[in-house]
Amino acid sequence: MKTGLVLEGGALRGLFSVGVCDVLTEHGFVPDGIVGVSAGAAFGCNIKSHQPSRPLRYNKLMAHEWRYCSLRSLIKTGDLFGGDYCYHYMPNNIDLFDAETFNSDPTEFFAVCTDLDTGKAVYKRLMTIDYEAEEWFRASASMPLCSKIVVINGQRLLDGGIADSIPLRFMQEKGYSRNIVVLTQPEGYTKEKNRFLPLMKMVYRKYPRFVDAIARRHEMYNEQLQYVEEQEKAGNTFVIRPPEKLPVNHITHDTDAMQRTYDIGRNTAMELLKETNSIRGFLDKE
Repeated sequence: MKTGLVLEGGALRGLFSVGVCDVLTEHGFVPDGIVGVSAGAAFGCNIKSHQPSRPLRYNKLMAHEWRYCSLRSLIKTGDLFGGDYCYHYMPNNIDLFDAETFNSDPTEFFAVCTDLDTGKAVYKRLMTIDYEAEEWFRASASMPLCSKIVVINGQRLLDGGIADSIPLRFMQEKGYSRNIVVLTQPEGYTKEKNRFLPLMKMVYRKYPRFVDAIARRHEMYNEQLQYVEEQEKAGNTFVIRPPEKLPVNHITHDTDAMQRTYDIGRNTAMELLKETNSIRGFLDKE
């Protein structure tokens, strides 16, 4: 039985997932495959490179570096999170990404992006790291209005969460019959219609199918939450989510808030490990 790990996005809310995954790793959990959306991809790749807490470390280090994330970066480069700086310069020169370990680790890794021309999800299997792979991580985490369109091999790509926010079905179709799903919103959360839709329609008018995907995203997301709940009740999915709204939304420059978000993830995972018939029992099932 193959075990998958599904990581939702949410920009810096993803530090919750980092805390969760660090604890699971410390207690011997090794997934057979990982699928990450947006921050789930950009942060989750550090599981395969065996670099726990690295996303927390570099986000705190870069908190006040304008080239990493700032309005100045958006104005000067077209990316709120500087595309070249975040995905190429920083991991190769400042907080080094362990490409050698990533390449040698057998865990299957998928990053999810959205194709602007089709409005559909693109699932890229990434087993080795090079410039193009870094661009796939960048595309997966490139939020509309805040990022330039990322073009890879002729495909125009942005945030994977637009087309598939919680890709549990994808992992099941790939043969991962047992999955841990890490969400970054608390129980009871429902997504509302995007209030920036009129602006999105204007900015992305050349890509009507992408606009349609944005317009329907809240419906897609809420349906996926329902599906995750159904699969959890069926016993083949284990869901980990924050106990309450996290102290960060998409972005923050507050390093204490980043640390608290990570710590909430760690504490949540630790509590689940203590519970009888909880995550340990789920992972021990054949």
